[in-house]
Amino acid sequence: MNQVKTFMLMAAMVALFMGFGFLLGGRQGALVAFLIAAAMNAFAYWNSDKLVLKMHNAREVGPDHPLHALVVELARRADLPMPRVYIVEQAQPNAFATGRNPQNAAVAATTGLLQLLDRDEIAGVMAHELAHIKNRDTLVMTITATLAGAISMLANFFWLFNSNRGQSGGPGPIAALLAMIVAPIAAALVQMAISRTREYGADAIGAEISGRPRALASALAKLSSTARRVPNPVAQRNPAAASLYIVKPFGGGPRDNLFSTHPDPANRIAALEAIAEGLEQGGAPLRATGRRASALDPNRRG
Repeated sequence: MNQVKTFMLMAAMVALFMGFGFLLGGRQGALVAFLIAAAMNAFAYWNSDKLVLKMHNAREVGPDHPLHALVVELARRADLPMPRVYIVEQAQPNAFATGRNPQNAAVAATTGLLQLLDRDEIAGVMAHELAHIKNRDTLVMTITATLAGAISMLANFFWLFNSNRGQSGGPGPIAALLAMIVAPIAAALVQMAISRTREYGADAIGAEISGRPRALASALAKLSSTARRVPNPVAQRNPAAASLYIVKPFGGGPRDNLFSTHPDPANRIAALEAIAEGLEQGGAPLRATGRRASALDPNRRG
């Protein structure tokens, strides 16, 4: 199913590029746009993870870091290859996974997350990110973030190129303005078309990996509440990256809707509570340790 989603995403992006190419230069423009889109898709497939990590100025940590040790344990439970582990120096508590497949994957957590959550909650969050890797959602998310931003840039280029061509047989400024408005919306719709059920699925599998669904539910409550108050400079500069994170990096309404990159946190928490109740009926879940985040944040003071 995720391979189908990836194909549909790429096809939609190619169609957008070809449509603008046709407006710019007719059939020849559409062909050139198709070749450019194919090259960008190939580049995104091989390099989008590097771009995402560079965008965040992420710092890789090794076995001497407690977060790395925790991910080693979780990856073993998930029967996954060990991903690279990164820290992002950012106040907003959040996390993401990236990479084209489990063999070339990375997980990242912000310093804000490590300071806010206790150890079991951090384990739940990282298990959620490993679930995205296990489900191969990361390829879809990274390509989406890369190409949706490219579509918006193409729209701006289209406006600059066509705004003065009204008398030379081109689409003219009105059509160019329309394209500049429609293109980012179309790219956003392609991005939102990646089913939000991937988050519910990652929550469920993450709860299974960590064995503590209520710890993940607690983490989601803390993260979503704090993320509304603390800015995310990377997501503000590049809104196409919003779908990468475990919780929505912007403020605004929590409702599930067509234009939301994430499900309502309350719905996710309710689903995790149902999982916890099911575990309790079938067998007691693992007990939370109650250890604080400082165990995973050696640089935390006070």
